[in-house]
Amino acid sequence: MKIQKIFHYAYLVFAVLFLYDAITKWSDNRNGAYMSLVFVALATFMFFFRKRFSKKFEDRNKQ
Repeated sequence: MKIQKIFHYAYLVFAVLFLYDAITKWSDNRNGAYMSLVFVALATFMFFFRKRFSKKFEDRNKQ
């Protein structure tokens, strides 16, 4: 279960990396920047989704 928690935060790391990529591409390649922003949103969503899902899974195992 500890490794799972590390992967939760890996999603946030990827979100930050894609955000940096979007900022650097913004003036040169707008379409590439939009794609990076989509990945930022997806990684952030996956972080919260996986965190919530694993919490439900842990609560179900405790009962």
